[in-house]
Amino acid sequence: MVEHLLVVLVGPTASGKTSLGIHLAQRFNGEIVSCDSVSVYRGMDVGSAKPSPEERAAVPHHLIDIRNPDEPCTAGDYSREARAAIAEIAARGHLPIVSGGTGLYLRALTDGLFEGPQRDEELRDRLRQRAAARGSEYLHRLLTRLDCKAAESIHANDTPKLIRAIEVCLTAKTPMTEAWQQQGRDPLTGYRILRIGLNPDRALLYDRINLRAAAMFDHGLVEETAALAAKYGADVRPLTSLGYAQALALLQGSLTRGEAVAAAQQGHRNYAKRQLTWFRRDEDVRWLSGFGDTDEVRGKAVELVRELNNGRME
Repeated sequence: MVEHLLVVLVGPTASGKTSLGIHLAQRFNGEIVSCDSVSVYRGMDVGSAKPSPEERAAVPHHLIDIRNPDEPCTAGDYSREARAAIAEIAARGHLPIVSGGTGLYLRALTDGLFEGPQRDEELRDRLRQRAAARGSEYLHRLLTRLDCKAAESIHANDTPKLIRAIEVCLTAKTPMTEAWQQQGRDPLTGYRILRIGLNPDRALLYDRINLRAAAMFDHGLVEETAALAAKYGADVRPLTSLGYAQALALLQGSLTRGEAVAAAQQGHRNYAKRQLTWFRRDEDVRWLSGFGDTDEVRGKAVELVRELNNGRME
């Protein structure tokens, strides 16, 4: 069986993944599959830093604007749709390039993800109410009684994961870890995966993050958030994303503009740190020092692709 080359670009927010992906796609006749949990939503453009219309016109992009903000897009949903897009790209003889910073989406795509039973929104609502009334620690104690192994692997403050784990235990009528062992995972096959990671200087990265977060507020983030809240409701889940949450707090009067910008900057810096921690767990990532929009990093990335691609598609 012929294995197609699949390039995966990872790294922290604002590290230049979009720019590098477009450069490689133009160089190797590629198409980009976005791996971003906010870019999947229509109308969430400024806060997600989606590729511009010009960038999307220059290179085909996939898995952008595939849901309305009130429609869920789980990691399992993303994995299925991304795998289909990658297969179509490879069938056309083009190079699929996955680019983005959502680690859970990427793990679901490449390694497979335990899906478990379907979502039970009524149960989830009850658990959210319990968490609001008693704190996430209550959910952690409940999960400990249902599945102590799962509880050991989930932080007591991680309410979404606690809710999903409890939901699986109660719906499947078995501990989640046992259900996971029975179902197993479904890793992606048929591809030689080249993982390229961007690792710019931390101080320079934080400067970029601060500038970009502030620019979002100058370029319509608050107005975009107001329009989304008016159309879908202020409590729609994607509006809890970085940038949107702070813009919504500004609209609701709980933060001043300066406070909202500062909170968004801090949130994005913290997120970048978590992204690097997540991606560094993968020993197969080929790390490049610098930003993806610099000639030096682009040149090194081209050489890595050429090495595995045997010089084809240039």
